[in-house]
Amino acid sequence: MNSAERSIIQDIQLAPQGRLKMNWAKKHMPVLNRLREKLIVEKPLTGKKVTICLHLEAKTACLAELIRDAGAEVTICGSNPLSTQDDVCAALASEGVTVYAKYNPTPDEIKYYLTLSLENLPDLIIDDGGDLVSLLHSERPDLMRNIKGGCEETTTGILRLRALEKNGELRFPMVAVNEAFSKFLFDNRYGTGQSVWDGINRTTNLVVAGKTVVVVGYGWCGRGVALRAKGLGARVIVTEVDAINAAEAHMDGFSVMPIAEAAKYGDYFITVTGNKNVINGAHYPYMKDGAILANAGHFDIEINKEDLLAQSTSHQLVRNNITEYVMEDGRRIYLLADGRLVNLAAGDGHPVEIMDMTFGLQTLCLLYISENYRKIGPHVIDVPYQIDEQVARYHLEAIGVHIDTLTNEQRKYQESWRL
Repeated sequence: MNSAERSIIQDIQLAPQGRLKMNWAKKHMPVLNRLREKLIVEKPLTGKKVTICLHLEAKTACLAELIRDAGAEVTICGSNPLSTQDDVCAALASEGVTVYAKYNPTPDEIKYYLTLSLENLPDLIIDDGGDLVSLLHSERPDLMRNIKGGCEETTTGILRLRALEKNGELRFPMVAVNEAFSKFLFDNRYGTGQSVWDGINRTTNLVVAGKTVVVVGYGWCGRGVALRAKGLGARVIVTEVDAINAAEAHMDGFSVMPIAEAAKYGDYFITVTGNKNVINGAHYPYMKDGAILANAGHFDIEINKEDLLAQSTSHQLVRNNITEYVMEDGRRIYLLADGRLVNLAAGDGHPVEIMDMTFGLQTLCLLYISENYRKIGPHVIDVPYQIDEQVARYHLEAIGVHIDTLTNEQRKYQESWRL
């Protein structure tokens, strides 16, 4: 049985359309292309099985094909029901990758696809939000017997991994890719900043300039969202629970206040915390008529949808990916993409060049784990600096940027305590 026959996808006939998307992405992913030149010859993952759980769109497909070109047998499923692109799934399935994913599956189908993707007993995994790791450790430990380790893409997933490690329950090593400089400084900040507003703007077709944007959370993703909102001409309010992040937001020129107060002013509310219930029933009564809510965190739990439904008298889809909730006093509150990741559920996700760096990290870290899992043990580790820097250098070379090199004299000076 070939990969297309094993796969569960919407329609294999969509493959040519998906291939067009993938070809466009591949042309703009110089880091992955450089890695492919080496890995397709050396094939360091020959004989290995790799399971990937990520947002299944064109850029992710390029990563899956690179892992395949490195010699691995690749299985992939989607990490979010609304970010899966059926045509990309079809293209991958027709090119030797087993795919278990469809757009907008039910919760039961999501769990089924996750389970199927692990039933090939992988040697290595690439996870997003800790979905694979959580299933393996909570319900299906029998499926982890071959796993040497893997990589995690998100803040949310790393929080779950560190909780497992702290409790002494983590069974294999995982690399915290999200905490690499070449990830959070670019993917989280510039990628999220641009793609969130791309998703919001294409969905609402409304002006941002002159309006008030409330950014809930000022981590690297929040920084990017706030920066882009400012660039679009908005007044920006930041809400935070971390005093250092709040102080930075203030120094960056943004207003800082509790969400309970900010609720009165916002035209747009964007959550980027990785936590739950950060906008809830205590805030909806104070929001303006026409307030727009969007989430850019991994799970659809940052905006409390149950409270919104309970406080509304009716709700309806008024435009693709926009649900209108009518409150008892007649105010209307709009929720984008059902509270799921607005940049992927209502857009195409991060820019191609940004994900090129992140997926370069994923590839090199997967190879690192494959070679070093025994000495690492069941721990969450940072991306080795050499890998982090290598990806940045590949990126700079691709865009024609050159930097200086320390002289021997300068290097000796840095390594000595003498002046």
